[in-house]
Amino acid sequence: MTLKNDLILRAARGEKVERTPVWLMRQAGRVLPEYREVRAKMGGFKELVETPEFACEVSIQPVDVLGVDAAIIFSDILVIPEAMGLPYQMIEAKGPWFEKTIKTAADISQIKTASADDLHYVIDAIKLTKKELNGRVPLIGFAGAPWTIFAYMIEGSGSKTFSRAKKFLYTQPDAAHQLLQKITDSTINYLKGQIAAGADMLQLFDSWAGVLSPEQYNEFALKYISQICDAVSEVPMTVFAKDAQFARRGMGKLNCSAIGLDWTMDIAESREMIGSSKTLQGNMDPCLLYSDYGTIKKETIKMLKAFGPQRHIANLGHGLYPDIEKDKAKCFVDTIKEFRF
Repeated sequence: MTLKNDLILRAARGEKVERTPVWLMRQAGRVLPEYREVRAKMGGFKELVETPEFACEVSIQPVDVLGVDAAIIFSDILVIPEAMGLPYQMIEAKGPWFEKTIKTAADISQIKTASADDLHYVIDAIKLTKKELNGRVPLIGFAGAPWTIFAYMIEGSGSKTFSRAKKFLYTQPDAAHQLLQKITDSTINYLKGQIAAGADMLQLFDSWAGVLSPEQYNEFALKYISQICDAVSEVPMTVFAKDAQFARRGMGKLNCSAIGLDWTMDIAESREMIGSSKTLQGNMDPCLLYSDYGTIKKETIKMLKAFGPQRHIANLGHGLYPDIEKDKAKCFVDTIKEFRF
């Protein structure tokens, strides 16, 4: 199917674009009243993720409402540990929680390497969303990076420090590598399944990159991301590692198309560290969208000028916060779409 708008794919590949493309992390979610209406019909977040028809509907909403240049499939990074045999719950206002966690090498032997078939509901949602989009914009698939998934499987929930997960790296490094490899192999299977179902682009989220030292990040995170990038190269891939300022040079060497920047990463410095052969994505502070419309426009244009006209995909430096006004998010998107160098 020929895409009517392929700006994001061209920007990711380093091809010439008429304007900077834009999408928003967490664009399919609580910022939109339309999403809240669909969510109210469901039993909870997981039920929405696991029902392809509703996941499809909320994936497309931001394209209709905000006018973004891509849809991203509505799902969660924690579907991978569940497919491997470690189910999770999503507790309202608290976040994810695992009743069972990984504590020993024996626990690792009890879980399996997941296949794309184990995540058929996500694959079905991608197929349906691709069909319903009808070529309007590309569809982005995604997964969590191995270290971030590992952190949840050991810790059992979110954490400021992930000290249990880090303790595991120090006290059981061989077992840690064994689990990270299982997660990596599962993620490769999953992402290949997403491509086969119609995903035009992929993003790898390393949400908890910033809790590791540079040395640990190289050993327990970057090498596994590199494996995924090497194995899944059929479509453009973006690697987004939150708070990983120290890893930017290493990320420049990955076999991926784009590197996502959070708002703490200086644009010019990042370009120098990552190099000119990668597209950069980001990196506006989501809290800008609490500001007035004039400030949003001014700061957005400043960001666009700092990145320059090519090899940039505009985005926030993290996901939209739930209490941001829809119209403020639309102002950000519209400013990017109207701006010309």
